[in-house]
Amino acid sequence: MPATSQKQQVSSRGRCTALLLPLLLLAVALKPGNTTINIPSRYKIRDLKSPPVITAQPKSVTTFSADDITLTCDATGNPPPTFRWVKDGVEFDPSKDPDLSVSRDSGTFSLTAKDGPIHQYQGRYNCYASNELGTAVSNEARIVTENTPTLQKEKIITKKVEEGESVVLPCNPPNGTVAPVIHWMDKKLRHIQQNERVIQGRDGNLYFSHATVADSRDDYTCNIQFPSARVIKLKEPIKLTVFSSNSVVRNRRPQMMRPTGPSSSYLVLSGQNLELECIVQGLPSPSIQWIRKDGVLSESRTTKDSNDRVLRFQNISETDGGEYQCTATNPQGMSTHTYRVTVEAAPYWIKEPKSQLYAPGETVKLECKADGIPKPEVTWSINGILLSDIDPDPRRSVKHGVLTLKNVELSDTAVFQCKAASKHGSVLINAYVYVIELPPQILTEDGLMYSVAEGQTTELACETFGSPRPNVTWEGESWGALVANQRMIQLSDGSLQISNASLNDSGQYTCTVNNSKITITAELDVLNKTVIVKPPLALRIQRGKPATLTCEYQVDSRQDLPQVQWRKNTQKLTESSDSDKYMIDESTLIIPEVEEEDEGTYTCEVITTLDMAKASGSITIVDRPDPPSLIQMTEPKERRVTLSWTPGADHNSPVLEYLIEFEETGSDRKEWEELSRVSGSSQRATLPLKPFISYHFRVIAINEIGKSDPSMVTEAYSTPAAPPDSNPEGVRSDSDEPGTLVITWKEMDRRSFNGPDFHYKVMWRKVLGSGPSWHTKDITSPPFVVTDVGNFSAFDIKVQAVNEMGEGPEPKSIIGYSGEDYPLEAPLDVGLILINSTAIKVTWAAVNRETVRGRLQGYKIYLTYLGPKGQHLRREPKTTFVVTTDSNEEKKVLGDLQPFSHYNLAVSVFNYKGEGPQSESILFFTPEGVPGPPSSLMLDSPSETEMTVHWTPPNQPNGNLIGYILQHQQLDNDASLMQVVKISDPTASHYKLKLDPHSRYRFYLRGYTAIGEGLPIIKDGATTLDPVPPSDISISTGETSVNLTWVSKERQRNVEFFIHYLRKDGPDKWEKSEKVNSTQSFYTLHGLQPGSQYRLKIDFNNTKWEQEIQTAGARVMEVKSGFVTESWFIGLISALVLLLLVLLILCFIKRSKGGKYSVKEKEEGQIDSEARPMNNEAFGEYRCVTMRRSVQPVSRLCARTVSYVPTMV
Repeated sequence: MPATSQKQQVSSRGRCTALLLPLLLLAVALKPGNTTINIPSRYKIRDLKSPPVITAQPKSVTTFSADDITLTCDATGNPPPTFRWVKDGVEFDPSKDPDLSVSRDSGTFSLTAKDGPIHQYQGRYNCYASNELGTAVSNEARIVTENTPTLQKEKIITKKVEEGESVVLPCNPPNGTVAPVIHWMDKKLRHIQQNERVIQGRDGNLYFSHATVADSRDDYTCNIQFPSARVIKLKEPIKLTVFSSNSVVRNRRPQMMRPTGPSSSYLVLSGQNLELECIVQGLPSPSIQWIRKDGVLSESRTTKDSNDRVLRFQNISETDGGEYQCTATNPQGMSTHTYRVTVEAAPYWIKEPKSQLYAPGETVKLECKADGIPKPEVTWSINGILLSDIDPDPRRSVKHGVLTLKNVELSDTAVFQCKAASKHGSVLINAYVYVIELPPQILTEDGLMYSVAEGQTTELACETFGSPRPNVTWEGESWGALVANQRMIQLSDGSLQISNASLNDSGQYTCTVNNSKITITAELDVLNKTVIVKPPLALRIQRGKPATLTCEYQVDSRQDLPQVQWRKNTQKLTESSDSDKYMIDESTLIIPEVEEEDEGTYTCEVITTLDMAKASGSITIVDRPDPPSLIQMTEPKERRVTLSWTPGADHNSPVLEYLIEFEETGSDRKEWEELSRVSGSSQRATLPLKPFISYHFRVIAINEIGKSDPSMVTEAYSTPAAPPDSNPEGVRSDSDEPGTLVITWKEMDRRSFNGPDFHYKVMWRKVLGSGPSWHTKDITSPPFVVTDVGNFSAFDIKVQAVNEMGEGPEPKSIIGYSGEDYPLEAPLDVGLILINSTAIKVTWAAVNRETVRGRLQGYKIYLTYLGPKGQHLRREPKTTFVVTTDSNEEKKVLGDLQPFSHYNLAVSVFNYKGEGPQSESILFFTPEGVPGPPSSLMLDSPSETEMTVHWTPPNQPNGNLIGYILQHQQLDNDASLMQVVKISDPTASHYKLKLDPHSRYRFYLRGYTAIGEGLPIIKDGATTLDPVPPSDISISTGETSVNLTWVSKERQRNVEFFIHYLRKDGPDKWEKSEKVNSTQSFYTLHGLQPGSQYRLKIDFNNTKWEQEIQTAGARVMEVKSGFVTESWFIGLISALVLLLLVLLILCFIKRSKGGKYSVKEKEEGQIDSEARPMNNEAFGEYRCVTMRRSVQPVSRLCARTVSYVPTMV
């Protein structure tokens, strides 16, 4: 664009009142360096030019021929911008199309609905707004044109299914970019009711989990609405006929109808909505449960609809991406479907470039950062022209999305576009760079008033704006130039700082822009400083009580109310972790309960807007009192004594009361008891005493803090005896034997005996027929028994306390009863009604009360289990159950009986004494039921593909067992079906199955009778795999051994193998270990040489493992030589030498016992002709010398003796 001067006409600040136009931009002043010019709102300027800014963006639209089309584009700027359009990258002038109407004041154009084609307007549009300062570009908008939806002629569809089967009624709406709204209705336009059995899918089809006869009708109609096209289409009605099954409708396990298969995938953009469907068939209708497989399903971000068949995400985000699972369950089994949700994001801005004003010579940095999934590509344009299509400028660079323009000039003013695009769309943002020069102005208001307290520091503002930066000078009303005053400093932003202000500093100050006549004035008012007139006190507080600290202050009347801040040991109380324990009310601090840690210094700070004053107080804790001393007894009487004492120290807390305690001498009670309390001002007390007791006394002082330690104990003080003051309590009859009256009561405390020889006087008489005379008896303790008084008879009874000093007061009598006897008769008319195989109803007639011989308590029902039906009844009952009823009951329902079993029933009546005879027993048996689970289930796998299931019969067959039902299903395959085997032999105990060796299974086994199937016994298992030796072996070496460890594989049978080993620097011969089991997981190979290298290997069928190791320690060096050093040779020579030595010894023994012979003859004997020297050898040939002549016969042993004489060469 052509370079234009950006100098603007502005008015100077001062007393000028010309009409000014405020520019509402950021209120931040110009700063030095490469920063932008942000014109404050208070800066006044006339008719400031501004680049174009788009205020109304065009929006994408999908339209039909009957719709109006409008693309909006509006912008602000000075001068007002002009508009143009680009369609699919080509200039498009809407004013040249007679069918389009164009707005005069903006770039908006529109098309009125018509009957003709509109496909020529389909495309991508961008609006460009331009003036002399630059060009702004709108976001891309798309016009998508659609034909009015139509339906092709269809055949009438008729569906026929059997009751219990699933069915789908198709809708097949026409395809289009705009999804229709679909409703299923009948011919009266009433909606088809949907529930967990009948549901409409997102594809428009109507799904029946299982059909019922009531679903039969001929008017299932798919109603298709296109709201944007204002079109409603009705498809041909579908006739559905559901036939009633001749047999019992069999239940079916759940199966997926939509979506199909084990899993499905979904790609959705962040911010969009997503619905996951889970439409299943099955009988009965399955229940649905949703989970997130890779995390926790968010209840706040998801909702369930359509009887939990739809999981809906509103405004989905990247965190919602993952795997979700729908589980459909009914009594026949379950089915699952996995949904893989991938959330990507269209491009969005992380950091947007801002439109700014700059001074000439500054550096511009426009940051543009975008993100999305996938990562978008960012490109820059200037005035709508790609940066790559503009001539390069050495002052301009782009790096990491940041466009930098150095040393800007007035001609650099332009609108920059940053665009981020990916496969999911694009976003575009405009930011202008406006290079401008502005004259100086003072922005601070004229005549401002400033207030400061004595001794404080204040600043008088003089904010300026302009380019270049203006400088100012301050003057005082009576001071003149302020440069010489050390307490007054002019700051870099033009403000005047006054330190340690005094009352004489009050007055008017003037700020002037240098080299101009622009000035403002400011008024300074110095106020009296804040003072505390009544500081907090030093308090002495007891533990647990409240403490109150006050702080009275005085501030200048021209100031607002101050803030009061309390501190404890310099720490703010409001910042303390115990801040809840403090209550602050204006200038008062309250501690509701003072504790040990509350001791310390408390400071009150009075803070105003101008200054602060502070003062301190303290809290000291008090303690409980010391014990009283000098305890004395005076004025002794028969039933009282006076006790006096001297108070101890109260530790700054007055004594509130004194507690007098006593201990009884010679009593089993070894504890102190409270006797009396008196006020803290008293030093004596008159104590009430009981007769015939020896007392010890002590005194405890009590103040607000607590009790003191006890005082010294007094000497013993004894009171004289007297008649009892009271009689025993709790007098009653406790008779449990017939014909006896047992009178008992609560024994009196020993302190109530009042004297020696204490006993009780028991009195009784019959209520009816015995007259007014009493029978009496003296005893020392309860109870007292009266015999031969009849069963359950009423008596007047009373008990009086007596000692040797006399009787106690006259007692009151009560009514008691003699003991009860066992009931005489059993209930009559006992009967029973069978309710089912496990419950009966027992009835009987009420018993005659006179035969009860006591207070009727109720009835007992005896139910005896005699064994299952079909077995001989045992004489001895197996189990007897007793059920107790109330006295007013005459029937009872008994449950939990064993089906197909014999029982015996009898009823008796009982009172407090016991129960009477039982009624005649009733023998009955319960009908047949379903069996209990088999008592055991074992799995045996002889090979990888076989599994033998062993079981034992149910402990409770509950009838005649017909056979068994064996079910099994794969656990690691959600789509696998339950396999069912029916075994009709009730004596069977095992069954062999062919299974997949790669899966785990769950086995269900249950018995069945004619009534039905019983409960299953369940067990998980898998076939065992063929054995292989370990291949993942960890090795730890020693000097002469190596440890081999491995993890035994699951499901594999044991195998025996050998570990072969070869020393690399030894003989080339492999050695092997003993047999090793694969399940032992550990083996130590011994007998290795230290510091040697070995090769280890396991070779077993097709499994081979090999590894090299080196043992620890120093290597043993060996001498290498000829065969004479071999161990076999050394062993042979040693054996020969030993044999020779033995023979020589035997020969000498024989010669010494068997006779003499000529030595000379021996020496002159001929040399063996075969003896000859050996050339080049270390030893000669051995020869045999025999005895030719002897004086006496020589034994055969000696004759056979050979002489091994080596002949040397």
